[in-house]
This record gives sequence, C-alpha cells and structure tokens, in this order.
Amino acid sequence: MEDIVMLGVEGIKKTILHGGTREKPKFITGTKVTFHFRTQLCNDDRTVIDDSKKAGMPMEMVIGNMFKLDVWETLLMSMHIGEVAEFWCDVIHTGLYPIVAKSLRRIAVGKDPVDWHIHTCGMANMFAYHSLGYDDLDELQKEPQPLNFVMELLKVQQPSEYDRESWALNDKERVKAVPVLHGQGNKLFKQGRYEDATLKYKEAIMCIKNVQTKEKAWEAPWLKLEKMGNMLTLNYCQCLLRMEEYYEVIEHTSDIINQHPGAMKAFYLRGKAHMEVWNEVEAKEDFMRVLDLDPGMKKTVKKELAVLKMRMEVKNEEDRLKYKGMFTKIAREEESLELEIPEQTSPESPEEAPLEETAEAQTNSMQTTLEQITLAQSGPEQTPSASSDHVIPEHNTFLSTPEQTTREAATPEQLNAVQILLEQSTSDETSPQHATPEPTCPEQADQDPVSSDSEQTTPAQMTPEYSTPANET
Repeated sequence: MEDIVMLGVEGIKKTILHGGTREKPKFITGTKVTFHFRTQLCNDDRTVIDDSKKAGMPMEMVIGNMFKLDVWETLLMSMHIGEVAEFWCDVIHTGLYPIVAKSLRRIAVGKDPVDWHIHTCGMANMFAYHSLGYDDLDELQKEPQPLNFVMELLKVQQPSEYDRESWALNDKERVKAVPVLHGQGNKLFKQGRYEDATLKYKEAIMCIKNVQTKEKAWEAPWLKLEKMGNMLTLNYCQCLLRMEEYYEVIEHTSDIINQHPGAMKAFYLRGKAHMEVWNEVEAKEDFMRVLDLDPGMKKTVKKELAVLKMRMEVKNEEDRLKYKGMFTKIAREEESLELEIPEQTSPESPEEAPLEETAEAQTNSMQTTLEQITLAQSGPEQTPSASSDHVIPEHNTFLSTPEQTTREAATPEQLNAVQILLEQSTSDETSPQHATPEPTCPEQADQDPVSSDSEQTTPAQMTPEYSTPANET
C-alpha cells in the first residue's frame, strides 16, 4: 500500500511507490546522486511533460552545487537507494522548472545546455526572445502550476568516490579550475592535438559562464570573468582555424567583436578565416582594423595582405582556366551533337524520292509538253494573245508552263530538243519513227497520240521548255 508522507517543508507531499532496498545514504556537500525522474501535470490525465527513461539517460546532480531547481535536492535527500516516490510540489517550488527542463532536453539530444558562445545567460535569452523553444514549456512559463515529480534514486557517490567534472564543481572550485584547464589546452595545442585542446578550452569557458551568470553585468567581477572568457574563446578559435572550421571561427569572433569592438586579436583571427574562404574584401577590412588598433602589427598585417593578394591571384587564374575549359567543353559537346544529327531534307526532294516516282514525274512532264504541242497545232485562236498581261520569267527554266511562254517564242532548235527527249524516254517501247509516250493517267489516255510528224511543227506553234523566250527584254 502506498505511504503518504508530509515532509517538513511547506508545499511538498511525498508518496512512496516502491521502498528502497538499502539504508538511507549520507548526503553532504559534493555528494553526487544519479536518478531517473518523470514530470507530470496535476490534471486528471496526469500529462507527462518530461521522462528521463524515455530520453534514455538518467539525471546526475551534485548536492550543494546550487542547482537551479533546489527543491530536487530536498526530494532526493529524503530517499533510500532504489526507492521510487512521487512528490507533489506547489507553485512556489516549480516556477523555474521550464528553464531547467529546457537545459535537460538540450542535454538529452547532445546539445550544449549553456550556449557558452552567446554572451547572455539563459534567463536573458528567454526575455530577449520571449520563448524557451518548446511550446509546452512556454505555456508552463506563462501560467505556473503545481507539478508531480516521480523520482527513482539509482546511485549515491561521495566526493572522494568519483572524478569531479566542471559541472559538478561549486563556483569557487570552478574559478580555480579555469587556469588549470587553460594550461592543459595550451599544452595540447602545442602538441598539435587541436580537437583535444578545444575540449579543455570549452570546459574552462563553461566554468566561467556559469560563475558569470551570478554576477551583475558590466560590473568589475563580471568584466574580469568576461575578459577571461574572451581570451579562452580566441584560443578555442585558433584551434578551429587549424581544424579548418573557418565559418565557426567567423561566428565566434564576430560575437566577441560585437560586444568588444576593440578586441584586436578577434579581428586578426576573423581576417584569417575570411581569407581562407575567399572573402577578400572582408579579410582586408579586418586586417586594416588590426593595424588601426595596434600599429605594432604592421609587419604581420603586411605579410598577411601579401599572402591574401597572392592567393586571390592564384584563385582568379584557376577560375579563369576552369571556366575557359568549361566553355570549351560545352562548345565541343554542341559541335558533336550537330554532327550526330543527320541533315533533314524535304520528302519531295529528288535525293529522297523513290526512283519510280522520279521517272513518273519525268513522264508526266513530257506528256504536258505534248499537250502543249497539240494545243499549238490546233490554231492561233487557242494560243494566248500576245497582248495579254503576261509576266515573262527572268530565269531559265527546265519545265515552263503555257502561261509562262508563248508559241511565237519557240525556235526550231528548241523543238528539236523536246522531240529528242521524248524519243529517248520511249525508245525501249516504240521505234524512233513513231515515238508515242504511254499515257500515265486517264485524261492523257483520252487524248490523240502525237505522231512523229510533230517535227514539221512551226516555231509559232510550240511552247519551249528549256530556253528563255527570244523576245525576253
């Protein structure tokens, strides 16, 4: 049966769900406790807000380390190892839970809960952006309410039983740890172990930021910590430069410059990062700013500008050759594509027309000529009048129509050329004395065949096909 215990603290009620298997441990300053927790709303559905078991990792906390949600220390110190208990806590104890929950959620997904590279504390960020980044926490922040915490105490370690990390230190211990971590980072940097050095610098920065949040902004203690933090951040950026993390360097140095425009080393490191990512204008501006802040850096700045100029010339030449090669390749591909596409001609062209169709076309053309000769023999009245409005073609044509020429323009030589062609086209079927072309259509079959007497036709009765009319002007 569940036991209900009223603790000697106002606004807290404890319900034991499962008794512990061992005696109650000793809790002193520096004791490290490991536990699981589940946070629920005090509604009928007992809505779960956070659950460390679902997150896949237990919570660790050091007693006396000024944890933001100090009521948790009170709850855990009332428990035995292995015990599971539910605690109802009034609003006076849960007001800061949304801020604590945000940090715990960031830790669960592998993010930095301190946001050390931003020069404001978590509370200031909340007021600046009016949001914690989680809708349920924002709602809880607007309307604080009592909460249920289900705790399971897993392990208790005394200060001498574990290696204390920076987050487990108190403020005095953190301040003392900063120079030690700084020295370790410098040593690793000299050894070329840049990634390990970044971890030491980052841990030192987190110690400073944790202590700094408890100081009043821009007063002497705060400024002292700020200076130490900036120095460590710039060392951190030097490691990032060696690791080729140039954009991250630009981000961190820009953050320092925005807060402290006179930070010469920040301009110098940012200039080198800009140079590495081909930001020529920005790099020049940063190096010139370094020279303004410290004229003693003239030799170094001159060297960096010379390197920048050389690198940009090399890059520009590489870009020119690259683009030239690209355009040449495109031109070759287009030329190759043109060669692969066959030249398309009209289906009516002689080159693509079947031989049978070409021969038939020639026969039809000759038959038309015979019809013209027949019309010419029938009399002058069937020949177009010389006074008609007729446009004489300006070029020689192989096949002329009656509308284009007149019988008066024919010459004996022209008639002889027509007769020779007719005889050649029908030589396989008829004798030269009686060249009669075989009709190719019903209309031609009804016409009287033309006999070889056509050789006696006068020039005035013929329409030439190969020559320009003699009266052409």
